Amino acid sequence: MSTSEKSTFKAGYIVVVGLPNVGKSTLVNNLMRFRLSICTAKPQTTRHRILGIYSGENFQMIFWDTPGLIEPKYRLQEAMMRTAERAIADADFILFIVDVDHQDQSKNETLLTRFAAVGKPIVLAINKIDTISRDALLPIIDRYRHLYEFADIVPVSALHGDNVDELEKVLIRLLPVNPPFYPLDQITQHPERFFVAEIIRGKIFTNFGQEVPYSTAVVIDDFVEKPGKKDVIKARIVVERETQKAIIIGKKGKALKEIGKEARIEIEAFLQRPVFLELWVVVREKWRKKEKWLREFGYDQ
Repeated sequence: MSTSEKSTFKAGYIVVVGLPNVGKSTLVNNLMRFRLSICTAKPQTTRHRILGIYSGENFQMIFWDTPGLIEPKYRLQEAMMRTAERAIADADFILFIVDVDHQDQSKNETLLTRFAAVGKPIVLAINKIDTISRDALLPIIDRYRHLYEFADIVPVSALHGDNVDELEKVLIRLLPVNPPFYPLDQITQHPERFFVAEIIRGKIFTNFGQEVPYSTAVVIDDFVEKPGKKDVIKARIVVERETQKAIIIGKKGKALKEIGKEARIEIEAFLQRPVFLELWVVVREKWRKKEKWLREFGYDQ
């Protein structure tokens, strides 16, 4: 990159925040043109600070997709909220996502007060505009416009991609002038095994009911690349109780086999090579409340 190109190149860190289940991960995936984060209908699917790198000819946007902001009830959630707070402190500016369907807008106002105290520019994305009429949307935009002096307000549909290009233009405009922080062909700083674990965890979220997914962690114990052959991946699914273990395994192992089949197909599509995936389930009682297990499973760093 020449000196003149460096002087006009823009790069910066954007933290993506909001309440659980407002579409943060879907929007980041859409902006990235790549499925970086788990997306399910369940809230609090994202647990980590997911780093996504999206580069263009003269810009580089580095996204931190954070867990939905809540009042934590146990140590895992405390670790998740610390992750989000660190990302907010480190970012160049904030992309705050709200949901037009959300019933308790006072919670968004409380979050906005916290973000405003950080003193960084805030872009407001009003998501799920495909679910309401234009006449219903305009008062929502007007209400937020009177709440805070946002750097910009962009209504979007993350699911359908409506107005996402306009949001991208706004984000690029706000980026500071910097040389790229990462190679222009790099899309994330996470290793492949991180995404493999996330794919498996995503299948647990989509295949099981309320309690089991939130009590589950996935640890990659072995990841052996074998050029010309199938990669060998061994993953441990951790739950808190024997009853949860029985649910995930299922009758005659049927449920676990289904998770493995679905995960393997998606992992192979992600890695662009064949894999042999081996799963097993272990119990670690109350792991979400114990610092030892949180550190081992990568949630308290």
